[in-house]
Amino acid sequence: MDYFIAKDYTDAPGGRFIDDGEKSGEDFRENVLKPLIQRLVKDEKIHIVFDGAYGYATSFLEEAFGGLARELGSDKTLSLFYFESNDEPEIIDRVVQYIKEVKK
Repeated sequence: MDYFIAKDYTDAPGGRFIDDGEKSGEDFRENVLKPLIQRLVKDEKIHIVFDGAYGYATSFLEEAFGGLARELGSDKTLSLFYFESNDEPEIIDRVVQYIKEVKK
């Protein structure tokens, strides 16, 4: 299952929490990632493509993916996704780091 953040969600991701403004990491986690996970079939992964956005704040990425890992655990979260970014390849390492840093 492919999900292009810039095309399917926003090309201007916001901050950490919904209270911080539109298109936050919390909103992305609750209203995009969790519903996508519920639609997965056995052994399927969500292919997240970061290309095309104007940039991603650390707070957005940590809240979206680290927040999900706080709920599901790091290993489970990593098992659900694979990431792609040709525009900014280092973003993948950052997201994986936020997921792995969670203790659960």
